Amino acid sequence: MSRSVAQPAGRTSTRTGASTVAPAAATSSYTPQRYPGAAPLDPASLHFARRLTYGYTPALAAEMAAAGGRRAWFERQLRPASIPDAAADGLRAWWPSLNRAPSELWERQVAEIEHGWVVMADYARWLMMRRLTSQRQVHELMTELWEGHFHVPVNGDSHFVHRTSYGDALRARALGTFTDLLITATTHPAMGLFLDNAISTKARPNENLGRELLELHTVGRGNYTEADVKDSARILTGYRVDVWKTWAATYRPTDHATGPVRVMGFTHPNSDPDGRAVTRAYLTYLARHPATARRICRRIATRLVQDSPPAALVDHLASVYLTSGTSITAVLRALVARPEFLASAGRKVRDPGEDVVGTYRALGATLARPSADGSAVNQLLWQATALGASPFSWPRPDGPPIDNASWSSGSRALASFSFHWSAAGRWWPKTDIAYAAPTDWLPQASLTFAQLVDHLCGRMLGTPSTPALLQACCEATGYQPTTVVTATHPLVKWEFNRLLAILLDSPHHLTR
Repeated sequence: MSRSVAQPAGRTSTRTGASTVAPAAATSSYTPQRYPGAAPLDPASLHFARRLTYGYTPALAAEMAAAGGRRAWFERQLRPASIPDAAADGLRAWWPSLNRAPSELWERQVAEIEHGWVVMADYARWLMMRRLTSQRQVHELMTELWEGHFHVPVNGDSHFVHRTSYGDALRARALGTFTDLLITATTHPAMGLFLDNAISTKARPNENLGRELLELHTVGRGNYTEADVKDSARILTGYRVDVWKTWAATYRPTDHATGPVRVMGFTHPNSDPDGRAVTRAYLTYLARHPATARRICRRIATRLVQDSPPAALVDHLASVYLTSGTSITAVLRALVARPEFLASAGRKVRDPGEDVVGTYRALGATLARPSADGSAVNQLLWQATALGASPFSWPRPDGPPIDNASWSSGSRALASFSFHWSAAGRWWPKTDIAYAAPTDWLPQASLTFAQLVDHLCGRMLGTPSTPALLQACCEATGYQPTTVVTATHPLVKWEFNRLLAILLDSPHHLTR
């Protein structure tokens, strides 16, 4: 049952239940008014900010300006060690178990002091907080890409004890060479435990890692045979983990399967019981294979440009990859210089984790060290899960999806809308978090609604308002573009979440 109610000055709408609905009007009647103090980035720089980070912020725009522009900023991002990042580096101390030795983690699980899934939940929270706060945004983004490519789920009753050090190892090499990444990931005890190479011996070679190495991590299906898989598994024998006792990673020459091996174009006598040299040679061969080059560059382009990237782009990046010795930074430099990169603005949908992190960045929220179960930092993980996925919880070895279709369902959109509404209203979480109050969003004592929308678009999204954004904001709140807004206006006192939430619900926030 609907009823008319008196409206504040400048408001023309009716309320039905709890909803505010503005009269229909042509989009052309919503002409944006520029707020004089707004200085959004130019479109190309904004694309760099949105696609190569976890979300635009005014501080990020200032960083680009201080660096001398987007390309100079990007070049510095490729040298993360040159960027001070004390706040993000200090986050590790929030969760002491991330620094515990594998044997200690196992003992604590057996004694029911702290279960592995609890430690791994904290690992995921640590990752999300780094993405939220780090000044080394490109490094964070590429670390996530490689942890997804060489996927080892955070949950598992054995490999969890080595999972944090695995992430650390990939992080240290995220902007190095793919060859180094491949060798590190393949021989790490976390990967060995997850894909059973830690129990693979010459008497009983286990093919799991040998197969996934070819199918998922390097050349891809159609480039190898079952015979190749068997020799791939034989090459990788010898890497062991002392399961259930010390959890130490060792290499046992007595477990290595010797004898000639052939995998595609790679051949080796493999006569030494210490198979680490043949393993390194084999992995180097795979890393430098043209099929691997195309597959890795297609993945990078899918993540940073668009789904189904143009063949010409992939071929160009693959050529750079091979001629540079599998250099990741060389590929990234080549990618951002291509016209396809700048032309792809808004073509990638944010996944659940990106939405959560990007929302808090857009709102300028500050999350503090957790002091209770209900602390905001602890809720990050559950918020991402409610939207569809928490970091690296994907159970299969192929890793979490990086395509749009996987994160574009109606249920995902509704979940994001609900999250945005709650965060914009500062309702949940409330513990150990500081939000901007409605009055903090006002750039001056009095301005029109259209000017306020323009100011918020610049501050939250990095873009000027558009007729469509202004119309959406008017319809969501019931106010006209010419309405004068002050600190005592009903919008600011009671309904500001409507305005913030509609901008968070827009494609400008939900895409990159």
